[in-house]
Amino acid sequence: MNAQNIDLIYFTLFPWDHPYSSVSLSFTRAFAKEGRRIFYINPPFTLKDLWTRKDTHQVQMRMKEQWTRTTRFEHIPDLPDNVVAVHPPAILPINFLPKGNSYDRLQQWNENVVLKSIQRTIDQYNIKNYIYFNCFNPSVAGVLPRSFQPLLNVYQCIDDMAQEVYTAKHWLPLENQTIQKADLCIVTSKELQRLKRSLNPNTHILHNAVDDSIFEKALTENYARPAEISNVQTPMIGFTGNMDGSRIDYPLLKKIADAHTDKTLVLVGPTNSEDYKAVGLHQTPNVIFTGSKNIRELPKYLQHFDCTIIPFLKNTLTASIYPLKINEYLFAGKPVLSTNFSEDIRGFKEVIYLADDHDAFLQNIDTALAENNQEKQQGRVAVAKQNTWTHRVTQFWEVVNTQL
Repeated sequence: MNAQNIDLIYFTLFPWDHPYSSVSLSFTRAFAKEGRRIFYINPPFTLKDLWTRKDTHQVQMRMKEQWTRTTRFEHIPDLPDNVVAVHPPAILPINFLPKGNSYDRLQQWNENVVLKSIQRTIDQYNIKNYIYFNCFNPSVAGVLPRSFQPLLNVYQCIDDMAQEVYTAKHWLPLENQTIQKADLCIVTSKELQRLKRSLNPNTHILHNAVDDSIFEKALTENYARPAEISNVQTPMIGFTGNMDGSRIDYPLLKKIADAHTDKTLVLVGPTNSEDYKAVGLHQTPNVIFTGSKNIRELPKYLQHFDCTIIPFLKNTLTASIYPLKINEYLFAGKPVLSTNFSEDIRGFKEVIYLADDHDAFLQNIDTALAENNQEKQQGRVAVAKQNTWTHRVTQFWEVVNTQL
């Protein structure tokens, strides 16, 4: 079968209108360039979401379909018409329930809601030859029943669910079942491959990547400084991404700010925990929080950073992470400093600065700034160019074709 004629139904944990970038939307941008049809299925709201988020644009724009319990079809801005976004009706919030028959029955009810939306999508768009691709959402429709006749069921694992209390409770067992049933499992790191291969020997690594069409602009465009950093007169140490308590080493961030008072620490992204307050980071004068930014805004910040950081904790969770930001930083040509948190991050040791402890991290900042030059910048960009989403799509079809 000609892979070019295969559609993708991509059910994901990450809504296309999520406030920050995701693996699935980045993958979709690259798939879209091939001209094939991609049906990007948002995770459904829960009834609790409809109430607690009733004033948000994401809920209000879809309220009519939510009330009538119908599937909504949408266009994703900046993506071509061969990408169709799908939003199912709401499901029940059930993660609080204990394991047992009640949870199992309601989980099946939720799954049927999503399966009906997928079936409606198949019928409405006359989808015949397609691959079902589930990105990290085994809570419902981990794989499609064979009666749906997908060419392949593919599951994509991007984190270790065992390390988060919420996902470990119910989602981890469901993920294990999904991986066992899937024709193909894709993981983003070497550690995840070790964890999941016992469940499905057909488990392959496709690392996270960079959208070169977005991040090359940090080198090719001439951006004015964004408002939050327009008046900064010092060198800037930059971080972009989601800041939560499971991954981010907040004591390290505080030490960076305190040890480098002649520099400004700029943190670009949402803060999803109060940990930064516990260390007093919000009261530190040379620290700037910008809040969430669209992925297309990030080059405007990266262009003006003097170095970039990945201040991850070293724990069981981060051991399985291949961060999106590593190739984004490198594609912008910036010096990258990271904690030594995983085997995959050590794979970049020739072009980044790795630190085994806080003191080494603090010292690496001045070293990175002093050593920065055009030759090193070109070396970073060259590495990132081998890790674009276009490359990952090519690798995806290489793996898939062996199964087809």
